[in-house]
Amino acid sequence: MGIGLLRVGIEVVWRALLLSAFLSVTAAAQTGPDAVADPNSVLANEIVGVTRGDYGISGLVTRRPEAKVFKHGIALFPGYPSIMKLREEAGQPRFELGGNFLIRARRHWVDADTLVISVDAPSDEWRSFSQLFRAQPRYGADVAALLAEAGRRYGIARWTLVGHSEGTVSAFHAARMNPALVPRLILTASLMVAGRNGPGLSGVAWNELSSRLLWVHHADDPCAYTPYHEARRVAELTHSPLLTVHGGGPARSAPCEARSAHGFVGVERETVTAMLEWVRTGQVPAEVGGK
Repeated sequence: MGIGLLRVGIEVVWRALLLSAFLSVTAAAQTGPDAVADPNSVLANEIVGVTRGDYGISGLVTRRPEAKVFKHGIALFPGYPSIMKLREEAGQPRFELGGNFLIRARRHWVDADTLVISVDAPSDEWRSFSQLFRAQPRYGADVAALLAEAGRRYGIARWTLVGHSEGTVSAFHAARMNPALVPRLILTASLMVAGRNGPGLSGVAWNELSSRLLWVHHADDPCAYTPYHEARRVAELTHSPLLTVHGGGPARSAPCEARSAHGFVGVERETVTAMLEWVRTGQVPAEVGGK
């Protein structure tokens, strides 16, 4: 009887070990490579939000934990669908679009006197954040209210806005409607061709923008809606500098998605470093990355 009980005990332990191994493998398969520790998590990440009647608008502030006084505030507007669904779970910020170029590379902006805020869509626009809505005065007022609150908390009076892909539509209109708040605007992988989601930047009035403007585009951007030649043409039209990015890769996504040259995959640090230099000094190289 004792030997029988011993065998049963051994079998139970063995099954438990097998189950534990199975669950570990399953968890690894579910999380995937993008769920491995986010390098941005070593920084302080906190949600700032404002209530606007029956809705709200929030942003994810990322900064060095020890930094207290800031000279530069960078507001990031991620690409399609530009809806982060910022919320707090178990005391930690949670959000969508973690793979977007601006969101995954936000740590490269952050230093002792620079923080970033990744701007979510207004909460009542989480179902359909249309490009046409972003051109309306209400959206400009929403962004201004959020940046004013973040500015109050962190001592920042004026902001540089950075948009990526469809987020360039958000950033452009927010800057256009808030000239006193936004002295600088950076447009990366700009949405220049109209599509199902709206006109992009194809029909905007550039003379309505008073912010200083920098264009950033990968020379080999494969997305049909963000062709490099259009960025070069409009950079000349607006008499604004163009930072041309080369190299990077390898691509790990469809052409218009985040892990291709459209999302500056493999050259994130070089691209952000050059943009930050422009914010600080007004100078930017013509090109970065390997050719």
